[in-house]
Amino acid sequence: MTNINLDQTLVLIKPDALILSLTGYVLTQLSEFHTGLRIAGTKVVNVNRMLAEEHYAEHRGKVFYPSLLEYIMGKIHYPNVPSKRRVKAIVYQGPGAVEKIRGIAGPTNPHNARDQKPGCIRSLGTVIPLKNEKGEIIGERMDNLVHASATKEEAEREIKLWFRPNDIPPGIRVYATQQSDGHFYYKEDRIYTTYVAGSICVFAPGDIVWETDLQTLHAVQQNKPTPCSLHSVVAKYLINEKCEDD
Repeated sequence: MTNINLDQTLVLIKPDALILSLTGYVLTQLSEFHTGLRIAGTKVVNVNRMLAEEHYAEHRGKVFYPSLLEYIMGKIHYPNVPSKRRVKAIVYQGPGAVEKIRGIAGPTNPHNARDQKPGCIRSLGTVIPLKNEKGEIIGERMDNLVHASATKEEAEREIKLWFRPNDIPPGIRVYATQQSDGHFYYKEDRIYTTYVAGSICVFAPGDIVWETDLQTLHAVQQNKPTPCSLHSVVAKYLINEKCEDD
C-alpha cells in the first residue's frame, strides 16, 4: 500500500561536487536541522550508461545530451580513474520534501543561482560551453553539483529508477510494492521467464518489487503498453555491476 502521508524526493550528489570535496557541505545544507527531512535511503552508485540515459531521458536529442551522460557517469571529472566515478544517491523524506530540497539547491543554472539565490548549493557550480569540431560553441552543460527532483511525479519516477524497494526500510516506503510472481531475466532488451546464457535475474519469485515495475515486465511479455520503459526497470539492477560500455 502506498503511504500517502510521507513525501519523498531524490537527491544526487554529482561527480563535480565529489571532486571538489563538497559532499559534507551538501549534506549539512540538506540536513534535518535545516530541512526537517530525514534520509530514507542512500547508496554510492557507479552510474552505467543505461541508468544515465534513463535519468536524462527528457533531454534525448538535445545538443548537450551526450556530454550530460559523460558528466553523470563521472567520465568528465575522472577520465583516467574509473574507480572514482561515482554519484551519491539519497532519498529524503518528510512534509514538502520536493519543494524544500529544491529551495536549498537553488536554480538549475549556476549563474542564475549566484544572481538569484547567493549561498544556495548550486551557486558554487559552473556552466561549461560545448564546442563542435570547429571550435564553435553549440551549447552548454550545467555542472551544478546536485540533482533534486522537480515534482512529486518526477521524484517517484527517479526514486524507482535509482532504488529497489529493499534499499528503503519497509516502514518508510512511499510507493506501492508487490511480490514477484515468477522469474524474470533480462538480456539484450528482452525479458525471459527462464534463464538464458548471459542474462541477469531481475526478479525472482517472492522478491519485493515496485508494483509498476512488475506491471511493466508483464506488459512487455504480452506486447502491451507499459507504465514505464523496460530500461527504467532494469537499470537499477545493473547498478555497480561491471558493464562493457562503462
